[in-house]
Amino acid sequence: MSLSPTVSRFVLHWGEMGTRWGVNRTVAQIHALLFISGRPMHADEIVETLEVARSNVSNSLRELQGWGLVRLVHLSGDRRDHYETSGQVWELMRTIVKERQRREIDPTVGVLQQLLADPAMRQEPVAVKLRMEQTLDLLETLTAWSEEMLKLDTETLGQVLKLGARIKKLLGKSGGPPPGDDMTAASLLGP
Repeated sequence: MSLSPTVSRFVLHWGEMGTRWGVNRTVAQIHALLFISGRPMHADEIVETLEVARSNVSNSLRELQGWGLVRLVHLSGDRRDHYETSGQVWELMRTIVKERQRREIDPTVGVLQQLLADPAMRQEPVAVKLRMEQTLDLLETLTAWSEEMLKLDTETLGQVLKLGARIKKLLGKSGGPPPGDDMTAASLLGP
């Protein structure tokens, strides 16, 4: 498969961004290729298109499957394994957020909970315990918030994310709605 200059630039850039997000460049390029092509591809086609080693493609596809971003599919009349990803960017975002939370945030929450429950914590300065408690509270709050956000349908989630600073109007300056204020989230979303 030959890529147009535009698609090639997208795939290469996605690979560069992947390295900044802690993902192998080839893993990110393969995901970008599958996403932008919008169709299942077999490993040999990916190798040829991206001009990378077959072993690199195989390992990258396994990693993408582990993240839940790529799935194996079979096409009628073709015995080779093909791979596809969702064409829905919001679905991909949900998958990535869930996986990053599971891989990065959840273990940190677990360690902080263990440290704070350990009797040895009594020997630490009060400031150390307070900072760990604050960190745990932040991570648990973010986790609860992201889980609630991911339950929203895509249209609503998009609207919530676009609210930005306008959410402050809903909460008022004190952090809660002013007495008698009948402002609702729907009124902030605008037309």
